[in-house]
Amino acid sequence: MAVMCVLLAGRHRNAVHRFIPVISENSRVLVGLYSRAAQQCSSDTYCHDNDCTDEPSHLVTVRALEVRASKLEEQVRNLTEKYNKALADVHTVRRRTQKFVEDAKLFGIQSFCRDLVEVADLLEKTAGGPEGEGAQGIPEELTEIRNRLQCIFAKHGLKKMDPVGCKYDPYDHEIVCHLVAEGAEPGTVAIVKQHGYKLHGRTIRHAHVGIALESQDH
Repeated sequence: MAVMCVLLAGRHRNAVHRFIPVISENSRVLVGLYSRAAQQCSSDTYCHDNDCTDEPSHLVTVRALEVRASKLEEQVRNLTEKYNKALADVHTVRRRTQKFVEDAKLFGIQSFCRDLVEVADLLEKTAGGPEGEGAQGIPEELTEIRNRLQCIFAKHGLKKMDPVGCKYDPYDHEIVCHLVAEGAEPGTVAIVKQHGYKLHGRTIRHAHVGIALESQDH
């Protein structure tokens, strides 16, 4: 009996010794897991605190960028409007300059034409009036000169006005007299004292005309 007790006691002691290392090992594992969990929790808390701290500064940066972008967009709009206005002004100046150049080409001889039509008037008087009137006894060369001069006038856009029978136009006619003319409507040109001329449609000399009055018989 005693021997059996001694054997059982020995076995129990051996089992206890084998179990102690297992407990120690498990304790170290548990301690390690606890330490890791504590570190992770501490790290998460620190990161969360930093996020909370950085969030306001992040919002301020975004708002500042939005304000800056709005100002830049406004500047772009203003510069675009100024550019379009300047471009329109350039086109306007270019059109006006082109018109001035064209007018200079067309009407640069305007003063010369005014002087030249006086020579045409002298030829008309010397030849005895318009073509076909009083041409007898006039040298043929003089008539040719008159006709040639009118052709040159037409070639360069200078045209003699023939306002007889037309309504009075203050832009083309200058009234020098009023008279009663049979067959002429009142207010129309009945007679031409001096011919007027136009250069490319612009009057350079007004025609001196007599305006028909209403007949006393009416």
